[in-house]
Amino acid sequence: MSSEERRAFGARVADLRKQRGVTQGELATAIGRTASWLSQVERGIQPVNRLDVLRLLADGLGVPLQVLQPDAPAPAEAETASEPDTNDLDQARLVLSGHSALDVLLNPRQDFRPDSLAELRASVDRIWQLTHGGQFAELSAAMSSSVPLLERAVRTAPDEYLPELHDLLARIYQALSAAFVRQNEADAAWVAADRAIREAELSGSTLGVFAGIYRLCHAFVRLKRLDQAEHTAAKAVSALLQHVESNEPTPQHLSVLGSLHLMLALVHARLGERASTRRQIDAARSVASLLGENRNDFNLEFGPTNVEIQAVSTAVELGDAGEALDIANGLRMDGLSSERQARLLMDLGRAHVQRRQYADSLDCLLRAEELAPEVIHTHAAARAVVRDLVLVAGRTASDRLRALAERTDSLA
Repeated sequence: MSSEERRAFGARVADLRKQRGVTQGELATAIGRTASWLSQVERGIQPVNRLDVLRLLADGLGVPLQVLQPDAPAPAEAETASEPDTNDLDQARLVLSGHSALDVLLNPRQDFRPDSLAELRASVDRIWQLTHGGQFAELSAAMSSSVPLLERAVRTAPDEYLPELHDLLARIYQALSAAFVRQNEADAAWVAADRAIREAELSGSTLGVFAGIYRLCHAFVRLKRLDQAEHTAAKAVSALLQHVESNEPTPQHLSVLGSLHLMLALVHARLGERASTRRQIDAARSVASLLGENRNDFNLEFGPTNVEIQAVSTAVELGDAGEALDIANGLRMDGLSSERQARLLMDLGRAHVQRRQYADSLDCLLRAEELAPEVIHTHAAARAVVRDLVLVAGRTASDRLRALAERTDSLA
């Protein structure tokens, strides 16, 4: 979008907003952005290249997309229908509901078997493997037995076993929160993250609390509560920085701190704040440089590689597709989980759509699907890209694209 096109677009947005009789602040609040972002859009400073942001603006202004951007792809009739509910975590959601050990509360006892600890550890490790692999149906089934077993264990075990049992519960709730975020079940993700934070504190794992806060922030982002996400992450970063400055940081401290910087980068990118986003990415790069390797502390997969993956994602969020593709060029994915590799390919697919390189976008999505089918089939951003590809292609959509659209319930 040229500077002249940005000014014309911004003037159109301002005219439509004034016709509705709303202020910049009111419209910005309605669409989950800041008044300063909207002001920059209306003045032609901030480009709006992403189709999903264009739709957001159009919805906020109460006009069809083509009124806001005449050359946008025409909506298909099916696009107006409600999006189907695709969720493999129904069993896990039921586990999260209510209390898993009511009988123990009514009849307190201490009948924990220490020899069951090895099995409980293995079950938590397995759940994180399923989470990283995007295998949500299997994850849900595993949760239905593992969570009640652990909840009962912390209520029936002698004190000497409680720190580890609380830590295992914290880890399992973090996995559950991460999975719910990926399937756009943000309310459940919030509950799971809150439980993870409590269990980590009971276990004595201070950094586990911060890891739970990271999961909580992801839930806030999904809920479009960007102010809550920013407030929560910024407070956590501030506390960690104070600690790191006066103490020798461990690799685990650096992993959590760097991940929280990346969380702030995501929030600022969603708000369209380029300078703030890049400051947080640079801060995460500095932390990753101190760390010096890719690690997986608290299942955060933080390290130099992950910082660049997130830099790709935030560049796409800002509509800077060229920058995203430049960062990704030559980026090695060795050792990353299949879920993380699929997420990178999904973001590259989004970048190619922004540059109208539709064949390249489809290729990225298909490669991502091979790595982690459930990530592509259930992730809201992936389905949005597929839907955009179908809308653009219209009747010329290839068999490969139509088949992918059917598998992701995105066929327009």
